[in-house]
Amino acid sequence: MNDASPAQSPDLSSIAAAIERTNELLQRVLAEVATTPSTHAIFADAGYVYAAAGRLVAGTEDRRAFALDAEGLIEAFIDRARTIFPDSRLLRVYWYDGARRRIHTAEQQRIAELPDVKVRLGNLNANNQQKGVDSLIRSDLESLARHRAIGDAVLVGGDEDLVSAVEAAQGYGARVHLWGIEAAEGRNQAEPLLWEVDSQRTFDLDFCKPYVARRTETYEPYGEPVPGSPVPGRDEVRFVGAQVAAQWLAARGRETLAELLPGRPYLPGSVDQELLIEAEGLLRLSLRAHADLRRALRDGFWEHLQAQY
Repeated sequence: MNDASPAQSPDLSSIAAAIERTNELLQRVLAEVATTPSTHAIFADAGYVYAAAGRLVAGTEDRRAFALDAEGLIEAFIDRARTIFPDSRLLRVYWYDGARRRIHTAEQQRIAELPDVKVRLGNLNANNQQKGVDSLIRSDLESLARHRAIGDAVLVGGDEDLVSAVEAAQGYGARVHLWGIEAAEGRNQAEPLLWEVDSQRTFDLDFCKPYVARRTETYEPYGEPVPGSPVPGRDEVRFVGAQVAAQWLAARGRETLAELLPGRPYLPGSVDQELLIEAEGLLRLSLRAHADLRRALRDGFWEHLQAQY
C-alpha cells in the first residue's frame, strides 16, 4: 500500500495574482518610458568647423586670417537641433579642439564656460595639427550610446576616422546624424562617413556667414623686405615680443598668465598665432621665412611674462 500523499494541485489564485502584479509593473515601466523625453547630444570637431567655415566664408583655412564666433555658432547648432528633434532634450554639446599640452586657450576657456557645453581637448603638434580628437569623439559617443544616455547623436565633422565612432554608437541603438559645412568645391567630408550615418545635413554660406569675419590685421600684407632694406635683428624682434606680451597680459589678466606658464617654452596655438600676427604688424614684415627671428620673438614674449609673475 502506497502511503505517499497525492501531489497538491497548483494554487491558481496565487498564479493569477502574480501575473497581475507583473502586468502592473510592466504598465508602470511602459508609462514611464512613454513620458521620458528622448535625449540628443552634439559632437563638434572644432578643427573641421574652423577649416570648413573659414574656407567657405573667408576663403582660407588659416585661423590667423579670420575670427570665428564659436559661441554664436554653437548656439545656432543647438537651435537647429531643437527644430529637428522637437520631442528630445539636449544633453550637452561636446566641442573637440586641440591645444598645446591640453592647456586651454583663452578662447577655449570662454567656450567651456558656456551652458550645456563641454570642451574636450586633444594635443596640438608642432604643425598645429590636432592629435587624439577622433579617439575622444569615439570614446564619448560610444559611452553615451552604451549607457542609453542619448538616442540621437549629431556629429559635426568630416574625417573618415570617425566611421568607427558612428558604427560603435549605432551598435548600441543610437541614431547618428552627420552635419557638415558646405564646401566651396568638391567635398569636405569623407564618403565612407557619409555612407554610415543615418541622416545628413549641410549648412550653406548664408548660415555660416554671420559667424565668420575676416581679420583686417593679418600677416598677409607683409612680405619680404625690399632688396637692400635691413632685416630686423634678434634683439629688436625680442623687444617686439615683449611689447606684444605686455598688451596680451593687459587684455587677459594674471589668472590667464598663471595657466600659461606651466606650458613654457610652448605656447598654445592660438596665442602663438596672435603673437606672430601682432609682431608682423609692428615690424611690417612677414616672419614666416625667419625661424631664428620667430624664436627670438617667443623668447621676448616669455621673458616679459615671467618678469611679471
